[in-house]
Amino acid sequence: MPLIVVPTPIGNLRDITLRSLDALKEADIIACEDTRRTAKLLNHYDIKAPLVSCHEYNERSRVEPLLERVEQGQKVVLVSDAGMPAISDPGYLIISSAIERNLEVDVLPGPSSILPALLLSGLSPDAFVFLGFLPEKKKKRRVLLGKVALLPWTLIFYVPPHDLQGTLEEMLEALGDRKAALVREMSKLYQETLRGNISYLLEVARLESKRGELVLVVEGAKMAETAETWKEEALRLTSEKRSAKDVVSLVAERYGITKSAVKRWLRECADEEG
Repeated sequence: MPLIVVPTPIGNLRDITLRSLDALKEADIIACEDTRRTAKLLNHYDIKAPLVSCHEYNERSRVEPLLERVEQGQKVVLVSDAGMPAISDPGYLIISSAIERNLEVDVLPGPSSILPALLLSGLSPDAFVFLGFLPEKKKKRRVLLGKVALLPWTLIFYVPPHDLQGTLEEMLEALGDRKAALVREMSKLYQETLRGNISYLLEVARLESKRGELVLVVEGAKMAETAETWKEEALRLTSEKRSAKDVVSLVAERYGITKSAVKRWLRECADEEG
């Protein structure tokens, strides 16, 4: 039997597929992020199956016993509290370990906040990048935002409610005042979508707290911005009397530009001035 990865509703308990219900009913054991939360889902559908916790603090210790069950032919189902396991949730370690052991893995389709938020935003769905939660450390956040600032694709983030204002402030500085949408409590009673520029969303966040699950969708860079942003940063760093080596390293790291391209452009600027 394979390890079966089952996405669960992100809000409304009716947002679950028939195949997912079958997998839960037939499971020998269900590994879940929070047994109390999963128990509510199972009780709603009158499903009786043993549960074992598998969260960010104990996932490593669960790998061996769970995969032993798979090897023994038991039906092991992996879920998280909501949505798809391993996507900004626990589960990746178990899935990747099963694949490394050449065990069969099956991932069922189902609820996810990413695509509904993208379409609700009204921004281009042709190409997009999902970035999950930003790093907690400010330096790493700045570096990441600097790199994605050049991408022409729609950006999708998860945002913790307590960090919404700070996140929007950093994005406004790093990305500029782009079009964006904040989708809150998707598929739940108080679902809400706010659309406008980042500055508008920031103004709203300063006036009222936004609780619950938050998905932030941000417009990608315009082609002109993609071509010019890293060059403006290089000039700014040069004006601060930074060494050419430091400027090249910082710009390459922040914007994903090759060092040779930065060096070449700086030489061209120097030749023009000289």
